[in-house]
Amino acid sequence: MVGSSQKGVNHGDNLTLHPKTMELRDLLQDRREVILRRWFDVIIKTYPEETSRFLQKEKDQFANPVGHAISEGISGVYEQLFGEIQPEEVTPFLDRVIRIRAIQEFTPSQAIGFMFLLKDVIRQELGEEIQKAGIAKQLVEIESKIDKLALMAFDIYMQCREKIYELKATEMRNMTYKLLERANLLKEIDDGSDQNDLP
Repeated sequence: MVGSSQKGVNHGDNLTLHPKTMELRDLLQDRREVILRRWFDVIIKTYPEETSRFLQKEKDQFANPVGHAISEGISGVYEQLFGEIQPEEVTPFLDRVIRIRAIQEFTPSQAIGFMFLLKDVIRQELGEEIQKAGIAKQLVEIESKIDKLALMAFDIYMQCREKIYELKATEMRNMTYKLLERANLLKEIDDGSDQNDLP
């Protein structure tokens, strides 16, 4: 006789299903290409109109090295959203984007503002699903990572600007020296210095 408690028999009325909780990182991974594409587009729109059109349309990396550098840079930065931020890994990718913006007519806030644009893109692309799944707390954590990456971007920007100032100062000194040399003023300056050294 088979008892009602026989193992291996499932009683549908007593079966409780526990669906897997949705994770924001899964959504970010699934929509990776879409989000990166939208992020790239909004970054490009921060450039002058003519430049923006070229950067969006030209796909050849050799004809459009700036667009290619931005695309590769943000792709590497995006990967940092899926775990602990690794400065040594993400810095080269941030540098690719920041180095370009540091030599252009952007204010510091505009130069690093591309990181905050990612927040808008994620909310626009995933906002409804995040709300339905009740994972707003995970969004706060992701946005906190974006803030940290933005601070790293600012440090890189300042390093780039300092380097640019150094190069400009060196160039100005060289130009001044050449102008004095052409005007034969260097010899007069040297002669004057020699006379001042006499007792």
